[in-house]
Amino acid sequence: MKADFRELVQSHVDRILEETIEPLPEEIVRSYISQLVERQMDFMALVQRHGSPLYVFDQQALQKRARKLQRAFERVLPQVSCFFAMKSNNHPLVAATLVEEHFGLDVSSGTELHAAIVAGAEEIMFSGPGKTQSELTLALEHADRVTMLIDSFGEFERLQAIACDRHTPIRAGVRITPPTSTWRKFGIPLEELLPFWEKAKSSDFVHLCGIQFHSSWNHHPTNQIATIQAIGRAIRLWPKSLLDQITFLDIGGGFWPPQGEWLLHKATRQGKLLSFLEGAADPIEGRCLVPATPIDSFAEQLATSLEENIFDLVKCRICIEPGRWICNDAMHLLLTVVDKKDKNLVIVDAGTNAIGWERFESDYAPIVNLSRPAETEHPCQIYGSLCTPEDVWGYAYWGEDILPGDVLLVPDQGAYTYSLRQYFIKPVPPVIPIK
Repeated sequence: MKADFRELVQSHVDRILEETIEPLPEEIVRSYISQLVERQMDFMALVQRHGSPLYVFDQQALQKRARKLQRAFERVLPQVSCFFAMKSNNHPLVAATLVEEHFGLDVSSGTELHAAIVAGAEEIMFSGPGKTQSELTLALEHADRVTMLIDSFGEFERLQAIACDRHTPIRAGVRITPPTSTWRKFGIPLEELLPFWEKAKSSDFVHLCGIQFHSSWNHHPTNQIATIQAIGRAIRLWPKSLLDQITFLDIGGGFWPPQGEWLLHKATRQGKLLSFLEGAADPIEGRCLVPATPIDSFAEQLATSLEENIFDLVKCRICIEPGRWICNDAMHLLLTVVDKKDKNLVIVDAGTNAIGWERFESDYAPIVNLSRPAETEHPCQIYGSLCTPEDVWGYAYWGEDILPGDVLLVPDQGAYTYSLRQYFIKPVPPVIPIK
């Protein structure tokens, strides 16, 4: 038994060690840094005017991303609607800007639904598991612009009961669990789609007219294409009377930003294994790049799959729900060095409660010393000011030196940071728009 276990462990270890990990080329980071330093005076002026720490909201960057994504999908799909996933950044200015860019909003709670209504969204997709009675009721109160993405048979029953009681019809889709996903929390299995649709036919008020799925962390379209193919195989067996009821297919989002994912080596499977076997690894040794498919190619591949698997059966509208791809570059953080405890250890004036999680234990975000910019990087443990050891901003900075009073830039923190912020020990930074 022990021999078999050793062989099993050894085979897993060998497989992990043989994985190819693409290094993050220094010239990419250097070019990225130089573009940020060009805006040095604008960032420094904000700190002089408002103090620090600060979230900086870059509306032009948000608009640029939104327009690029729309162009990419509108070029290859005859009917496409773009919705912004509010969970990725829930600041009101972000939602308002995207509504002006003719985006709908994708919400996952009653709180987000209320914010989307206030933002003036003309069309809202309400997704997410475990919707409460009050959330379902709020959706029905705004049924003229809300489409419910039903997550389960039980949720359908609850929505139907409230809709009947209020005598209010509402558009709806049903969420399926992608065959490629182990996240059983979301949606119903694909094999239950037809029974669900048959059941929904009996409702006078819940008008089921669409199918939705979502897969996350999509560096490439493989998982989305596999799910589109699976849906095509499933509905190919349906009678035409049911196919005619499908007016939209929501293929989710999860597209990764163009620069790809930048990771510390210790966050990879190899890095975790080596840390376990050898102890703590050097946190700045061997940064890694997980490349992302360009959005134009992403859209083309999805459009081809839809043409091959869906459009010969149903000429429906396609909905997408990007979050991270849209808002990643729309916010930056400005921090000030408060204390220098050693030549390679400083404390800044903000804690990572500003981003809500220990992001920089795994992700690599270049930290730029705007007070002393330079195209050289120096090892330095940069900690926040919270009374907890996990409060880490990074392990190096770009600049000539680092001293108390220096202003540091943590760029491109618009996705899954601001919306995860929390009041823990210290308040969260205010948001200041940049012109």
